[in-house]
Amino acid sequence: VQLQASGGGLVQPGGSLRLSCAASGSIRAINSMAWYRQAPGKQRELVAQATSGAITNYADSVKGRFTISRDGTKNTVYLQMTSLKPEDTAVYYCNADLWTVRGQYSGYWGQGTLVTVSS
Repeated sequence: VQLQASGGGLVQPGGSLRLSCAASGSIRAINSMAWYRQAPGKQRELVAQATSGAITNYADSVKGRFTISRDGTKNTVYLQMTSLKPEDTAVYYCNADLWTVRGQYSGYWGQGTLVTVSS
């Protein structure tokens, strides 16, 4: 199983970015998909999560600015980020909790994509 994240980059404060993360491999079903981020010198934190039941959760710091969505046909999760602030600067990681075709349930991580918000 692999998770491939993309879409990071440099953006000015107030700008927008859209991150994508596609899961591939021997996947039977995906339960939840999420985005985490880790800023320099800080612990990794949950940014947003979307469950298979279409329930979404957001960190208080991004509510109203970020939107998580999933495309079940493509095993892909997106994070639309708007009104970006310098404090959003971090490496963003996608995560998926899923069952493999062998029936194993586990969490998988993508490689991370850097988002830098700076003028």
